[in-house]
Amino acid sequence: YGGCGALGTSIVKLFKKHAWKVVSIDFSINPDADDSVVVPDHSQTLNDQGTRISADIGDLLSGSKADAVLCVAGGWQGGNAASSSFLSNAELSLKQSVNTSLIAAHIAAHHLKPSGLLALTGAVPAQQGGTPGMIGYGMAKAAVHHLVASLAMDGSGIPSPRIVGILPQTLDTPGNRSAMPKADFSSWTPLDTVAELLYNWASGCDACENGHLYTLITKNSVTSVE
Repeated sequence: YGGCGALGTSIVKLFKKHAWKVVSIDFSINPDADDSVVVPDHSQTLNDQGTRISADIGDLLSGSKADAVLCVAGGWQGGNAASSSFLSNAELSLKQSVNTSLIAAHIAAHHLKPSGLLALTGAVPAQQGGTPGMIGYGMAKAAVHHLVASLAMDGSGIPSPRIVGILPQTLDTPGNRSAMPKADFSSWTPLDTVAELLYNWASGCDACENGHLYTLITKNSVTSVE
């Protein structure tokens, strides 16, 4: 989910390099993926959007099960409670991070192999405490963290013992470089690093801990995963 974003595009390319069949879910088609599920705009209810996407994934799988469901959809919005865009930005953050993660969980519940990987995307600032300058964003990511913990527990509806969250600090995307041209890029996590981490988990090359929120911190161009 989020297959046309900067991180999603890197993930699709890496998995295709390793000869995986990849389905991209986003607002547009990813030409590098084997198939794409195009999401209608945010005007649809969560139930209508999620039900349709899950049904489309089921049609594409034709009764088979997925090895991994990866949700890297999202976006950043700032704003404190006094900001004119506070409510609209908070609403957008919830749609971009929480709704997509809920739909990914629904897909996993119906279409993921019992040993498959479900990975959702949180954020380091939301784990560290309050986010007064980006309240809606922080709240949305904190909800994703809670979702990971809940899904990893017995009775969540997903039998897989490999449900994790990835929490980047700052991703090295073209958009971030354009917005912050004077930033220290050596402290930003490369997209390929995240894609490789997810591939190694999905393929079983590396083990992951069920319910764990993995922080991705980059210093001097070296990324640590904890």
